[in-house]
Amino acid sequence: MSIPLQQIEEVRAFNRDYTRRIGVLSQGLLDSPYSLTQVRVMYEIAHRPGVTAAALARELGLDRGYLSRILKGFATERLLARAASSADARRQHLRLTSAGRRAFAPLEQRARRQVRALLAGLDASRRQGLLQAMDAIRGAFDPPLPEELRLRMHRPGDMGWVVERHGALYFEEYGWNQEFEALVAGITAEFLRKLDPARERCWIAEYRGARVGSVFLVAQDATTAKLRLLLVEPAARGLGLGGRLISECIAFARSAGYERIVLWTHANLTAARKLYRRALFERTAHELRRSFGHELVSETWELKLRAPELSATRRPPGAAKR
Repeated sequence: MSIPLQQIEEVRAFNRDYTRRIGVLSQGLLDSPYSLTQVRVMYEIAHRPGVTAAALARELGLDRGYLSRILKGFATERLLARAASSADARRQHLRLTSAGRRAFAPLEQRARRQVRALLAGLDASRRQGLLQAMDAIRGAFDPPLPEELRLRMHRPGDMGWVVERHGALYFEEYGWNQEFEALVAGITAEFLRKLDPARERCWIAEYRGARVGSVFLVAQDATTAKLRLLLVEPAARGLGLGGRLISECIAFARSAGYERIVLWTHANLTAARKLYRRALFERTAHELRRSFGHELVSETWELKLRAPELSATRRPPGAAKR
């Protein structure tokens, strides 16, 4: 495909202007001694305690040797703690030390102040237009779903896979213990026992014949659906599958007559949170609690599908709360 030179130069000009505005050309980002890459790695570890180096390298597109040098530098400064995986000693779970959290906190505050200052000069209409344009840019680079990728309803054997992959992946990427696997097992068992096919559904994603993702929509009450157990295998990330699974839940919830969808997640699950935000979910509550072997910030998110007064005449029969 031939791309006109003018279009190439317009993209380059945008990149130059934006990088200048957000200050990434400075020797240290956000008036800190750290580079853009170092701050990004620190951000991921701060928001995803227990993440592995392998997962960071894969998701950030970093050379493993380069990332290893960054992590070694953090460890030398006593900003980073490592714990070997009990399942594979070659894997290490990463988290910031108390000193690391103290070093990162002002960077987070400065970044928020910087963006707040950028947006403060815009009225509400221009701010909304800017945010929509940013979303359009991100969406433009989402690849179309490959023909080999398909979604189907669950069948015998799928629930065991859902439990096993949640347990293994969340341990590998976040260091979560078996409490999480037990929670997933309970959710899937309850789903099978109480399934109402008219109002509840599980989608399993397959890519080239292998299972690579899942999501559930279940009834919380007569007017509220709950999105649960969104999972995308590392090999299938970047294909747009997570967004597609969420879209399927939303479409089904609308057709089933729900007024809203809620979900429960954690602040360190940054990739999933981005997908929820893009689908127009809003965070409605958060709480610091100890879960799955870690101090985590749990969050509740909500998407309103229709105003209650508009849907009262079409309200479906109640379902068991879960």
